[in-house]
Amino acid sequence: MQSSIWPSIMAKSQSELSSQLSKAITISKVVHLDVVDGRFAPNKILQFPFRLKRNLEYSAHLMINKPLPFIRKNKRRIQLFFPHFEVFNNPDSYLKFCQKEKIVVAMAVLPKTTFTKLKTIISGLDYVLILTVKPGFYGSKFQKSQLKKIKQVKDYIKKNKFQTKIIIDGSMNPEHLKLCKSAGADIFISGSYLMKAENSKKAMKELLKTFKSK
Repeated sequence: MQSSIWPSIMAKSQSELSSQLSKAITISKVVHLDVVDGRFAPNKILQFPFRLKRNLEYSAHLMINKPLPFIRKNKRRIQLFFPHFEVFNNPDSYLKFCQKEKIVVAMAVLPKTTFTKLKTIISGLDYVLILTVKPGFYGSKFQKSQLKKIKQVKDYIKKNKFQTKIIIDGSMNPEHLKLCKSAGADIFISGSYLMKAENSKKAMKELLKTFKSK
């Protein structure tokens, strides 16, 4: 999981998934899968017995109310899972689950979840995904209020010398990516900007330029 920008896929059928994977593989070796159950967010994504291409690494953003069965079923073909902090009555229980299942410890948080709540678990995470949009759909509006949270999380990680990496997901075009990078983010997930572009390679180059600009 070395890449700094991961294309994000939303698919409602195997044909749609296969088509998007064929596009994603031309710009990245890491692909981010969105999974939505229709209850956590009002959409249904990847709710079918899906097949994945080989020779790619996968992460999965689990916008589902019961993520553990999905993780157990798919842990041999997906390398990184982001269940939501908000679905656990006791988030620490998920850390123990990860240890038992021998998987990387990562979580996602909704825009409404405050830094005060999030910091209670950061020390146990390898990755934290901060969602900067309303979940479940491509093209949702970027919430600039999340920049403060990103900075708070980054400062907290630095202060305590944690190794946690910050991932940002939601409306990652060049402008928003630059803002999130300045706030302290490490890795960026881009959906519609990359996957709906006529030329995804060109779109990826535009995002990568952000790392060189001041």
